[in-house]
Amino acid sequence: MTATEITAPVDLCLPDGRLNRDAVGFTRSPLHESNLRGWGRNKRWDYWGIVSPRIVLGMTVASLDYAHASQLYLYDRESGRTIAVDSTTIGPGDVLLPDRRPPMVVMEDNHKARLRFIDEADKTVLKASTKRVDVHLSVAPGGDSLGVVVPWSDLRFQYTLKEPARPVSGTIEVDGNVFTLNPDDSFAVLDRGRGKWPYKMSWNWAAGSGIVDAKRIGLQMGGRWTRGTGVTENGLFVDGHLNYWPDELEWTYDLTKKSSPWRVQGENVDATLTPFHRRHDSSNFGVIASSTYQAFGVWAGTAVDDEGTSHSLDGLTGWAEEARNRW
Repeated sequence: MTATEITAPVDLCLPDGRLNRDAVGFTRSPLHESNLRGWGRNKRWDYWGIVSPRIVLGMTVASLDYAHASQLYLYDRESGRTIAVDSTTIGPGDVLLPDRRPPMVVMEDNHKARLRFIDEADKTVLKASTKRVDVHLSVAPGGDSLGVVVPWSDLRFQYTLKEPARPVSGTIEVDGNVFTLNPDDSFAVLDRGRGKWPYKMSWNWAAGSGIVDAKRIGLQMGGRWTRGTGVTENGLFVDGHLNYWPDELEWTYDLTKKSSPWRVQGENVDATLTPFHRRHDSSNFGVIASSTYQAFGVWAGTAVDDEGTSHSLDGLTGWAEEARNRW
């Protein structure tokens, strides 16, 4: 497959709300103005995943037009404790998810959590407050990002932006205990989505971040949901430079065995995640339902950049997941 690289700002939608075909392709920076129109089938979210030697953290703010949701999930790698704070409300709520290009402010307030993702000139500030967890983090720029528009049709399409391996510093307080994150070994991953989705969809997603052979390596891989569209969300980041992979990848995993590895293979990558923790998150509100299996672990294997140079993935920390949604 081939995919067009977009190098200038572009609107995601035409004035009538249909897909702007000039927006289909991939970018190395956030160039898409996700000017969604109307109501129904619109999905907007920002997700930040944090990996560090002690704490793994995920934070989500999402809007589904007819509902809004937030989530904070924390795993302590030393003690094994987990904390999950979820809120889903049918109807409008106190949520902000802009459609414009960055910089932007994303926020959600509800009776369980207060979340803030704030772009500043030289960093992104992440704040969260719940009954047991307080987050104050600063995420440094990581270099290139991977922006992709996936065109299922002129009426159903998705803009996604992925940014792995961004150094992160600051503190996470859990039940009164303060953990300090060092940007030398702690990393953030951004997953931003804006689009008009089919009612049912399943996907795979995997990410990895870390320092290997004195290089900052970011791994970004997706599957299932892009098949047949002519674009992928796959690539390797080396010291902030994106190496885009246009080919679909093969995923091998067993959801019935929590400790079993996840393997992802393709023309440019052979990567295996060995889990140290797995979670299954599901919900069913009738019209809205979801099921996500997410394995957190350590990657091993190799990946090839645009010049044909092979890079070790050994020791990257991240996750792999399968998600199924009815929304």
